[in-house]
Amino acid sequence: MIDILQYLPPRSRKGPSGWFSFNAPCCVHNGETRDKRKRGGMILNGDDWSYHCFNCGYKARFVNGQQLSLKARNILKWMGVPMDVIQKINLDSLKNKKIYDIASDRTNARNEIIQHNVFFEKQELPPISRSMMSCDKWAVDYLASRGLDYQDYPYKVSPQDTGRNKQRIIIPYLYAGDVVGWTSRYLDDRMPKYINEHTTPGYVFGLDKQNPEWDFMIVVEGIFCAISIDGVAVLHNEINDKQMALLRRQGKEIIVVPDQDKPGLVLAKIALDAGFSISVPDWPIDVKDVNDAVKEFGKLGALLSIIAARTSSKVRAKVMLNNMVTRKKLN
Repeated sequence: MIDILQYLPPRSRKGPSGWFSFNAPCCVHNGETRDKRKRGGMILNGDDWSYHCFNCGYKARFVNGQQLSLKARNILKWMGVPMDVIQKINLDSLKNKKIYDIASDRTNARNEIIQHNVFFEKQELPPISRSMMSCDKWAVDYLASRGLDYQDYPYKVSPQDTGRNKQRIIIPYLYAGDVVGWTSRYLDDRMPKYINEHTTPGYVFGLDKQNPEWDFMIVVEGIFCAISIDGVAVLHNEINDKQMALLRRQGKEIIVVPDQDKPGLVLAKIALDAGFSISVPDWPIDVKDVNDAVKEFGKLGALLSIIAARTSSKVRAKVMLNNMVTRKKLN
């Protein structure tokens, strides 16, 4: 995709919020005098960008995978982008349309419960626990810091409990609508941070969130990674035999996204040996896992990068993993 920044007007500057400001080229085309106070702004998210004029109010937006709108074409033309370049941007974008549509579908479809013909014993959550509410600011703020909304999953808290349990987030393990276990995420300074309770061997977190119409299933290590991208989690950096069988039973392409650290290399090898696809996107050094990627790029951006990088080729996977080891300095 063409770097749109090279076409920004002269003396553009980037502000702390990420917006590039410059004299807006749209005003003279919308009944206003020529802007001389840098009231045009553009912000990028990967190849996507948004434009806004704080003088005449003109807005335009481009999303990779979608056709350039008339407003987006106009702002590019007014910025002096040649027509052949505008056409190339549009063609390159449409080449990614299938990837965009797949990722977009996953961001819009939620809460589809499917039956798997596998039995897990029902469990009772701690009797003193209750649903998380907006007044539980300590818990709500923690989830927000991870790019999550407390209403996106049936999180529980137990502030009336004793000891460490006063300040924990309880993440129920759901299967076909039933609670079959849970994890407590403690928010104090003590270790361990996570305690898995009443887990059943072979359980895969997040299957209840999978839509039967989705063609693939994203498999990650951790719970919050799974929640942030509507994937499933194996809860550690290995896939045991029962989990393997349960994943195969879904009838979907399995895309394993390992954490970008040394333990993640173990998961990647297991996935490749099992014949699954893996995805190791070229994320920045400080983006370690899927949840970090969602915080950095948004859910759709993270999905696009995962889908684009997926491969079932061991040769290509080895190259991606070697690049990750070098990039993350894991030697």
